[in-house]
Amino acid sequence: MSDTKHILVVEDEAIQRTMLVEYLTRQGFQTTGLPDGAALRRVLQRNEPDLVLLDLGLPGEDGHSLARWLRENHAKVAVIMVTAAGSTVDRIIGLETGADDYIPKPFEPRELLARIKSVLRRAVPAAAQVTGARVPMGRRVLDLEHRVLLDVDGVEERLTASEFELLRLFAENPNKPLNREWLLEATSHREAEAFDRAIDLRITRLRKKIEADPAHPDTIRTVRGVGYVFVPPEW
Repeated sequence: MSDTKHILVVEDEAIQRTMLVEYLTRQGFQTTGLPDGAALRRVLQRNEPDLVLLDLGLPGEDGHSLARWLRENHAKVAVIMVTAAGSTVDRIIGLETGADDYIPKPFEPRELLARIKSVLRRAVPAAAQVTGARVPMGRRVLDLEHRVLLDVDGVEERLTASEFELLRLFAENPNKPLNREWLLEATSHREAEAFDRAIDLRITRLRKKIEADPAHPDTIRTVRGVGYVFVPPEW
């Protein structure tokens, strides 16, 4: 990446926050440590970072609430959630709120670095591959150049890095059943864990955005025992 990426580390434990800031700074990132949601909101009034590393167990306003606020107000900012070890519920809720990835405590710094680089790569448009392309998807159109969904009136809806990558893969593979585990590895650059619902949750979010009737999807259909298939609309 040619320019220095700015990462906000939102962690209430001072020692861990300092360690993360120092480590990521050594890896070449501009890194700012913040103790809570109030500090995060103040910083975002001035400028947007490239990524927020967000601990869920914050005092006051918790990470889930902050993640929802980020998605509603700063959709271009990538989010990696830090969850309690083994907390499947936290991971599920985190992905439902639109996090690009999650990492459970305790974690190896190198794994965190790999997750950060992966999410930031997905957040950078591959202009040479997709410039100018628009793909009809259900009741909306995917603008591959600007990484947004458009409705019939041209109103944009932002996508997280992982949501965009998932829709891009579908657009490149119409009418082709895609394996659930392959989709996870291709969009998150990590192998699926046992009972991993990350892709299923993202599909649920995307169906709400593009399907006329999300409960009875016509565009992103489930292929039992395999995964999902994108069926382009006939219009």
